[in-house]
Amino acid sequence: MYTMDELREFCYRCRKCRLSQTRTNVVFGEGNENADLMFVGEGPGYYEDVQGRPFVGRAGQLLDKMIEAIDLKRSDVYIANIVKCRPPENRNPMEDECSACLDYLRWQVKLIDPKIIVCLGAVAAKNLINPDIKISKERGIFVKKGNFYFIPTFHPSYLLRNEGAKKDAWKDLLKVKEKLKSFV
Repeated sequence: MYTMDELREFCYRCRKCRLSQTRTNVVFGEGNENADLMFVGEGPGYYEDVQGRPFVGRAGQLLDKMIEAIDLKRSDVYIANIVKCRPPENRNPMEDECSACLDYLRWQVKLIDPKIIVCLGAVAAKNLINPDIKISKERGIFVKKGNFYFIPTFHPSYLLRNEGAKKDAWKDLLKVKEKLKSFV
């Protein structure tokens, strides 16, 4: 079994896909390594690539507000992405890029051992829950896989472009808050 530091070093040296050729920084993930709640997005954007931290741009500011709205702090949760390097022009990561990175994420999940994993957007949900998932129809529904409860919801960047979807995302977060209480 690897430690989080060993896993981070593997990621920093990774050259398994073409995204490694254009990255500024690997965006490994951050937060409480003993968190009950983990958020997983699709991949780093421009600001994340520059800073080497997940969710630090406008979408990250919204994610912080979402976390605070359920009475938690960013430091209470763990935040990661399907891919650890920024796709060019912030496009969605391609299937082979996701596949190259998924083992890193699986190890992170194994080490953190969260109770709930919130899949932020379709890319995360398709890679972690079901490749055929339809985020607009299946968001807000818990899926148990192994020891983990997964719940898909809208990505914060989608919410920035579609204000009307914030109400649905809020309902999803309330379900997460309630489910977390059931573990106490």
